[in-house]
Amino acid sequence: MATISVVIPTRNDAGPLAVCLATLSRQSRRPDAVIVVDNGSTDGTDAVCAAAGVHRISADVAGIAAATALGFDAADTDIIARLDTDSIPPANWLERVEALLAGAVPPAAVSGPGDFYGGTALARWAGRSIWIAGYHRVVGLLLGHPPLFGSNFAMHSAAWALIRDAVHRGLPAVHDDLDISYQLPPQVEVIWEPTLRVGVSARPFESAGAVWRRLAMAWTTFAVEFAADPPLARRRRRRDYRRGLTRPN
Repeated sequence: MATISVVIPTRNDAGPLAVCLATLSRQSRRPDAVIVVDNGSTDGTDAVCAAAGVHRISADVAGIAAATALGFDAADTDIIARLDTDSIPPANWLERVEALLAGAVPPAAVSGPGDFYGGTALARWAGRSIWIAGYHRVVGLLLGHPPLFGSNFAMHSAAWALIRDAVHRGLPAVHDDLDISYQLPPQVEVIWEPTLRVGVSARPFESAGAVWRRLAMAWTTFAVEFAADPPLARRRRRRDYRRGLTRPN
């Protein structure tokens, strides 16, 4: 049986973190390690981690990209899974993650959507119908494969080893899931499983300011990625790899 770590980046979100950790403790397939990466919290996050008996590490560089990368670096397992602080995975989430990746040739990654909770009906609709649906379709078109959704994904540790030096961990304005998705080389199979779902808070869509911050980070991430590796060239490499015309670097 594969070993699995769950990485959760966080900052000043002790309440939702306690709920997330409680759901992980009730998984039908228990995690071998839970790593909470604390990006400068001042709200008792350390006490929540101590009460749950999970490993907490401090991120010295600001931003979710740095926190996620630090957690993935610290994971010493066959599979690295990723949740947001406010993710609420069902009891069989890790069991399904393990089964999905067991059926794929390493290195591979798997992701799925979220079921939004809390907030207003409009916020939940926007998260489901605009944010996730648009992210999956538009970003998937640019990538040439499904993107990873930060609240709900996992990968073989071998996939992380291929990209750990390429991700933009020093840029706080970069979306970590989009950056990781973009850095994945052609030999990494990305599985989008619509039934692999977790609960996700709708609070990012409750105000225009919160939505704008997410969009601004998306534009920044696209600008960084496209400048280094234009999307058409990236798609061409994946197409040639699938056709057997090139070998992985």
